[in-house]
Amino acid sequence: MDWDIFLDIHKDMPRQGSGRDKYTQRAFEMIPKIMHPKILDIGCGPGMQTIKLAQLSGGEVIGIDIVPQYLNQLQALIEKEHLQERVTAVNQSMSGMDFPKESFDIIWAEGSIFVIGFERGLSEWKKYIKPDGYLAVHEMAWIQNDPPKEIAEYFKNVYPAITTIGKNIELIKKCNYKLLGYFPLPEDAWWELYYEPLQIRLDDLRIKFKDNPKAIEMINQEQVEINLFRKYNKWYGSVFFVMQKQ
Repeated sequence: MDWDIFLDIHKDMPRQGSGRDKYTQRAFEMIPKIMHPKILDIGCGPGMQTIKLAQLSGGEVIGIDIVPQYLNQLQALIEKEHLQERVTAVNQSMSGMDFPKESFDIIWAEGSIFVIGFERGLSEWKKYIKPDGYLAVHEMAWIQNDPPKEIAEYFKNVYPAITTIGKNIELIKKCNYKLLGYFPLPEDAWWELYYEPLQIRLDDLRIKFKDNPKAIEMINQEQVEINLFRKYNKWYGSVFFVMQKQ
């Protein structure tokens, strides 16, 4: 993958995946109230949910990502909302975190755990959660069994680890968490803040990169993702899981 072209496609987007503030809030409200919690937002991207977590919790939030563009967007939001005392943007990889053990009341990850895998994330991140603390993530899953061949083949190539909600719940129990609740993100969580602005960007970039075959190929790959979601979103989507460390 050409990283420069990827960033050209995704720069300055409000989100880098599915989600909306109201669904961040719905998941957060599954967690019992904690006074001034310390929260780690892993793979925070541009940080829309990072800011929402700070507003909902009244606590301290650290957002980590490895993409400077996204962290710059988060920093701009921090300053806009006057949250410099409670929210920090940090350039750090989710696979090489160096926080002390049991540092956080809550670990949060919206659409990012796939980078290292659902089970690995649950297992490796657990040590950073305080005793009886919480983990909230959303992860791609089959919402219905027996998906059509076209979408099944697509995920076999792009994300073969996708599985059913039930299998993810089994992994949560295997990793010794108590599931507090879960819900699939509705279709609107994908369109307004992600796929709709992304579609506009793709249409513009087709003109800009008309003589760049590599860029056109990457643009077409993004277009396939949007088209398949429009066609098959009843079979798959991102599912929020909220759990407590045991």
